[in-house]
Amino acid sequence: MLSHDDAERMVGAVSTLRERVDEAQLTLDLPGVESARTTRDALLHQLDDYVLPRLRSLDAPLLAVVGGSTGAGKSTLVNSIVDAEVSQSGVLRPTTTIPVLVHHPDDEKWFLDDRILPGLSRTRGARATDEGESGSTTLRLITSRSLPPGMALLDAPDIDSVVSANRALAGQLLAAADLWLFVTTAARYADAVPWDLLRQASDRGTAIAIVLDRVPPEAMADIRSHLASMLREQGLATAPIFGIPEAELNPEGRLPENDVARLRSWLTALASDARARAVIVRQTLAGALASLDDRTTVVVDAATAQADAVTELGDAAHTAYDDALEDVEQGVSDGTLLRGEVLARWQEFVGTGEFFKQVESTVSRVRDRITAAIKGQPAPSGDLGEALQSGVAALITAQAQGAAATTVRRWRQLPGGDALVAAHPDLAKPSADLPQRIERMVRDWQGEVLDLVRNEGKDRRTTARVAAYGLNGIGVILMLVAFAHTGGLVGAEVGIAGGTAVLAQKVLEAIFGDQAVREMARKARLALIGHVQTLYAEEQARYDEALAGVDVTKDRAERLADAAAAVKAVR
Repeated sequence: MLSHDDAERMVGAVSTLRERVDEAQLTLDLPGVESARTTRDALLHQLDDYVLPRLRSLDAPLLAVVGGSTGAGKSTLVNSIVDAEVSQSGVLRPTTTIPVLVHHPDDEKWFLDDRILPGLSRTRGARATDEGESGSTTLRLITSRSLPPGMALLDAPDIDSVVSANRALAGQLLAAADLWLFVTTAARYADAVPWDLLRQASDRGTAIAIVLDRVPPEAMADIRSHLASMLREQGLATAPIFGIPEAELNPEGRLPENDVARLRSWLTALASDARARAVIVRQTLAGALASLDDRTTVVVDAATAQADAVTELGDAAHTAYDDALEDVEQGVSDGTLLRGEVLARWQEFVGTGEFFKQVESTVSRVRDRITAAIKGQPAPSGDLGEALQSGVAALITAQAQGAAATTVRRWRQLPGGDALVAAHPDLAKPSADLPQRIERMVRDWQGEVLDLVRNEGKDRRTTARVAAYGLNGIGVILMLVAFAHTGGLVGAEVGIAGGTAVLAQKVLEAIFGDQAVREMARKARLALIGHVQTLYAEEQARYDEALAGVDVTKDRAERLADAAAAVKAVR
């Protein structure tokens, strides 16, 4: 048996493991996740219902859970052992819907609180009358002096019940047992469902005793021998077999005394022998602790797959918006924005289509021409600014829409993504207020461009030149220079936009100098890209928020693996 100090260390390690298993939320619907969720839930139940309670109370009474298939006679057997009707029996199925725990009055303190099976509420009474109670959440406690101190019997629902909640509870209760008292019949002892559970018990080292019920007396020897052979094949050769012949029940609905006497005597002897109880507890506890490795590995692998899926989904969104930002950055520097409406407004701004004949003239003549035009009549810089604003906004909007569509399309292709898209249908499009935010952002950027012009034109001579053209006029010319490269244009547009860019830059160089113009244009572009980057980060954050809702992180799988290793080290 574990020493007190060993038990304390093990309690600490297993408690940490339990926290880490609970943290490992398997919320994404990935391939194979249902099986992993079942393993995780079963692991949590056994840690809560058996491993931790037993480690904390090594001297608590032995808990024998009576389990088996539908109609095996479990409730009748329990009633017969304690010689009282403590568990409801009958021909209707299922009969045991509320688990019944029978214990000696002196052991009451061990079962009234949530030391074991903390997820089940307690109720007390003479027998199960299921009215108004839920079997999946209730444990009925009944005292009986027919059981010796140190031993408790728990009548569980059928392992193959037609009610799924009953099947799940039966599995949970068996995992909480120090000893399985497994009941089967001559007609059903070779069924697949019981043997699936018996194999699990063998793999986990759980102590088991078999009750072979309703056996024709003339077939007892043959059936018992065959069952013993099957048990040996599954590594359960040491499991005792208690045969109960087929017989009429007495008027109280119990088995004949002689048929249960041997089983009752064995249970009484086990309860009365502290050393024998300790052997059973040590066997089952050691098996349960050893079984943590493989089951935890299943959860670790599933949690890692969840984290990898979240990372891939997040990367898909990041990539889509990074690509959108890159396309905007290219669009505002390759001359794409200098086509169509912007070119038309630029021609109006400089005075007529005759302007293009002056591109090769001296800068002073062009400057004089523009100055004269501005002095004679205000140039339509507002129209040009609006055209630029509309072009920039359209570019940013189109790329944002494309990023949203690309992200959703990619998510639907990735494991776990389709369910997330279904849960967040708003992610298929950009934010509803995106057009307004883009419009406001572009206006703010245009204001920053004007600030650049003001700051660069602080000395008296430059200020006069800026005044000659008008602050807004210089501002829109600077925007044109910022969008000056022509890689995105084709055909005649290249020449036109190229001429536009050359003229605009020459005008600004005449006012500020070539180095200053290059720096101003660079700052204007960087400022715009910075705003777009912030805007796209906000849009992309919507996908991060959706992923944050699944509560999955890579480090949780790593912490779970570390906790499992710590338990193994202490063990």
